[in-house]
Amino acid sequence: MTAFELSARAARAALAPLHLTLSDDEALDRYAIAVWDQLVEPGDSVAGRLVAARGPLLALESLIAGSPLDELTARERTEARKRWLPRLSAQAVADTLRIAGARDIALVTRDDAVWPDQLDDLESHAPLCLWVRGDAGVLARLQPSVAIVGARAASGYGDLVARELAAELAATGVPIVSGGAYGIDGAAHRAALSAGGVTVALLAGGAERAYPAGHTRLIDDIAQTGAVVSEVPCGSAPTKWRFLQRNRLIAALTTATVVVEAGWRSGSLNTAGHASQLGRALGAVPGPITAPASAGTHRLIRESAAVCITSADDVLELLGSWAPSSGGGTAAAAAGSAATAAARRTDDATRVQDALSNRVGRDADEVARRAGMAVDEVRILLGMLQLEGSVHAGVDGWRSASARR
Repeated sequence: MTAFELSARAARAALAPLHLTLSDDEALDRYAIAVWDQLVEPGDSVAGRLVAARGPLLALESLIAGSPLDELTARERTEARKRWLPRLSAQAVADTLRIAGARDIALVTRDDAVWPDQLDDLESHAPLCLWVRGDAGVLARLQPSVAIVGARAASGYGDLVARELAAELAATGVPIVSGGAYGIDGAAHRAALSAGGVTVALLAGGAERAYPAGHTRLIDDIAQTGAVVSEVPCGSAPTKWRFLQRNRLIAALTTATVVVEAGWRSGSLNTAGHASQLGRALGAVPGPITAPASAGTHRLIRESAAVCITSADDVLELLGSWAPSSGGGTAAAAAGSAATAAARRTDDATRVQDALSNRVGRDADEVARRAGMAVDEVRILLGMLQLEGSVHAGVDGWRSASARR
């Protein structure tokens, strides 16, 4: 591993594209956070605990120096170093900050007044920082707010309901949060903008580029009056793992989550599961009992005690019943198996598959670096995935099995 300079001089040089006025100590702390964000994948609770205990700078210094990390178990220390240190690159951090500066993207940390404290309910799984394109001040004005999520392949009914709910809520001053995707997400964002309201898009990749690409104009419009937010560094690609982890931010940022339309195994149930576990209010829109696109919302109403939503007034009532002092325990205990089971479908095998290509072979070390995991753990998972037929090994390395099609 090449030497990594952790000094005020290096920090100021890397942060220069952001045009910040910082003391040496502030620059070092912010730079350390940017480095940590490069080292870890979203939701890394081991990193979260270490940074919370030591602060980002001391934790990073200890990691680089190979000092004892007494806050972690011996196994956690070993595995963490294996998955973090291969990603330690001053150039990668500098590239991220250069892109952020060029696209006018702010690096928001807990030291900033606009940091949304509700994210801290995620505890060790909370993001280390946020990259924000647009008005970062919106983050401090999301209590109350509503997440409107649902199927990408939305029906005409789902699209109409999402637009009506978002427009009426936005017109009353309630911010609308969603994931920027096709279908329900896009309908909710557009309706909020049309009503002159505030909307926030949480992306699974870097905040500098729209995903899907077909929503480039929409994402640009959101950034004009609201905010486009990501927890992964600029230049990061959206992966299935990052989409699933992104969902926890949507749930944590908002006061209530409303699922408009969702299939039996929709990713929106993952967001609903996080909302329940965090003690956030949860609502679901019913649909025809014969419609597969409404099977997930009916499941939430039946099994997870989600409130049946038929109008914006129902959502406002849901917001009015939310008690911030109640914490996550009561609602989480009441949540049924559907949402919580969906929230758990974020396993390491998904991260390994995300790190593979269907055209280019990659060795286990490269897969581990891309996945942000220890190489020994990756080798075990690659073997399991090979038995399932999901991946295959060739002379040039591991590939996704879809390459054989």
